[in-house]
Amino acid sequence: MFSQTAEYALRAIVVLATDPKKSWTAQEIAAQSLVPQDYLIKVMQALTKQGLVGAQRGRGGGFTLRRPPEIITVLDVINVVDPLRRIKTCPLGIKAHGITLCPLHRKLDDAIRTVEEAFRSTTIGELLDDSTGIRPLQKGGTLCHVQYA
Repeated sequence: MFSQTAEYALRAIVVLATDPKKSWTAQEIAAQSLVPQDYLIKVMQALTKQGLVGAQRGRGGGFTLRRPPEIITVLDVINVVDPLRRIKTCPLGIKAHGITLCPLHRKLDDAIRTVEEAFRSTTIGELLDDSTGIRPLQKGGTLCHVQYA
């Protein structure tokens, strides 16, 4: 249902949110998020362009969140890289349906709306403070450590 790009963007934001004041290098984010670095760079460019992430070049530079994780929603992140698409008119172009969706497309749009609402009401901070004690991208209480050759 969701693109790989959306998944990668969420993982990258989660990594940044684990230490929001830290300036993370692309290599660190890639290793922690398990996202290939070349792909990650493209994702980070999109997140930076839309203002969710700040980027500083040079020594001591890297990527940081521009807003606290408690106010960045899952929907904010997804909308940057692969927005959910609501069904506003008949996707088949049937003129008689116009903006009055048939039962099939109305039901599909209802499902998309439900997902959209769930993502709008869930912050990255909430994902990190989940009551189960299981945090995204972590094994045994620490972030995953993967090294790319």
